[in-house]
Amino acid sequence: MTVQNRNHSNNQPKDKSQVALKTALNILDKWECSEQEKMTILGIGRSTLHKYQSDPYSARVSHDLLERVSYLLNIHSSLRILFENKDNVYGFVRMPNSNYFFNGATPMDIMNSGSVANLYEVNNQITTLRGGQW
Repeated sequence: MTVQNRNHSNNQPKDKSQVALKTALNILDKWECSEQEKMTILGIGRSTLHKYQSDPYSARVSHDLLERVSYLLNIHSSLRILFENKDNVYGFVRMPNSNYFFNGATPMDIMNSGSVANLYEVNNQITTLRGGQW
């Protein structure tokens, strides 16, 4: 009888960061992000994006990528707390916002700058909204 280590299968995650990446990719799909937006937000190249989309459990998740994924998951979590309607949960990032930080831009416009700091700021602004402090 042969025993296979499930952690080395392409269909199984090796660690939680790969599960987080897979979830973030699903969120980016629901936000209707283009390939270019995904690459910019995640800070990865085209071939890496294609590889991670086809097999997220093969990903070597760097500290930078994990930080970006963490902000995306937190933004999504806050939106799910704020809104019951899925159209708002997934559409909010594409809606122009008059808050002083966004100044008429959409959260996606800010996130799509490629800056980790902007992901942090979008997360912070949406978390503040969730707390009723906006």
